[in-house]
Amino acid sequence: MKRGPAFKGFIYVLSGSLLLLLLGSLGMVAEAKEGTRPIGEMVSRGDVKYEASPGIWKSVEASSIPIFPGVKIKTEKGSCVIALTNRTQIEAAQNTIFSVDQSERLQLLQGGLSFRIPAGVQTGFKVKALSIVKSQPLQASKNVPKGLVKEEETIGSVVLHANGSATVKTLKGQLHILGQDRTVLSSLASDQSVTIPSVTVSGIEKEKVMVAQAAGTTGAVGAAGAAEGTFLGLSTPAWVGIGASAATIGTMGVSAQDYYSHGPSGPVCP
Repeated sequence: MKRGPAFKGFIYVLSGSLLLLLLGSLGMVAEAKEGTRPIGEMVSRGDVKYEASPGIWKSVEASSIPIFPGVKIKTEKGSCVIALTNRTQIEAAQNTIFSVDQSERLQLLQGGLSFRIPAGVQTGFKVKALSIVKSQPLQASKNVPKGLVKEEETIGSVVLHANGSATVKTLKGQLHILGQDRTVLSSLASDQSVTIPSVTVSGIEKEKVMVAQAAGTTGAVGAAGAAEGTFLGLSTPAWVGIGASAATIGTMGVSAQDYYSHGPSGPVCP
């Protein structure tokens, strides 16, 4: 059966719309250099902004957008979750400011973050002078093959308080908190927390400071939700799918464009 001009026109329009939708989903979160690849994907709700230039914040219009290295995000009366290409999941509470420096390092500037870091991934956090890193599994003997050393995922949260102190909590796994001189201030096992004084967080105090450490903690910000396998109401399998999508975006080598200067093409996800 022959297809008329109207049908062919419809096919062209449909194909063009799908192409625009794909290009919109691969737009950038912040201004980046040509050829930069996205390192993850962000889903947001409510009032969430990004820093377009120093001190200039613009609203994130799309509900789902790719994340590029160096982007700085601010949640005011909103919240967001980022799935990095290395399968790390980050949830930001309201009134939080943070930057995604690279795929394995985030910097917390205000508020709190909850995180789920898979086994074998070394995503870390910077909080002023502090560095928060996963513990490397120790081998009992050099003769033990590396593949036989078991490492579990790490679930926890970090909060930068208004008084300048910082609280780190673990629900699962192990973490090290390092000071400005890279010395270990505290090591946390599963279900423990520690609060670092503001003088140490800021790097003013050079000497090692004793910090209060507690066991049997509950999650902060959204870490409890992470333990139950949910972020922003989405289950762990759902975030696995988003992480896989982010990984696919990262391998496509998309050139970064000024996404927000031209406006989004519409939400990627409903």
